[in-house]
Amino acid sequence: MHDHGERERLMAGIAGELTPFGHRIMARVYYADTDFSGVVYHARYLEFFERGRSDFLRLAGVHHTELADGKHGEKLVWIVRRMEIDFRSPARIDDILTIDTRTEDISGARIRMGQQLKRGEEVLVEAKVEAAIIGENGRPRRFPREWIEAFMPREQA
Repeated sequence: MHDHGERERLMAGIAGELTPFGHRIMARVYYADTDFSGVVYHARYLEFFERGRSDFLRLAGVHHTELADGKHGEKLVWIVRRMEIDFRSPARIDDILTIDTRTEDISGARIRMGQQLKRGEEVLVEAKVEAAIIGENGRPRRFPREWIEAFMPREQA
C-alpha cells in the first residue's frame, strides 16, 4: 500500500529542528509521564531533556548507532558527567512542551549544554548538562573538530 508521502511528512517533525541557538523539539505530556498528583514526575524531565539532546545530535549529523558501530575509528559512547536541574513549575497531563537545547561550550572531550523546558513562554524547568564521549576503554575522547562547528550556535544570543 502506497503512503503518498505520508511517512516523510510525519518524519519531518519527529526530531524537532535545528535553530540559530541550537535545537528545539516539542512533546506532549502523557498520563505515563505523571505521578499520583497529576503532574510530571521529576525523573521524566530527564527523559524530555535526553530527547532534546539526542535529536540535536542526530540533526547535527552525529548518530548514536554510528558511534556504537565504530564509524569514527573506535566504538564511542556519550555519557552524562554532570547535570544541574532547577524545577520552577510543574508540567501537567496534556501540556504541550517545548524543549530548547543550546551548546554553551566545548572543550577537549566535554560539551556543556543548557536546556529549557517550557509551556508556551513559561520556563518550567532548566538544566545545565555536561556530557562527554568515551571509548571502549572508558577513557574520554576529544571531540572531532567538525562536531564543534556543528554543535555551536550559529548566532550569539
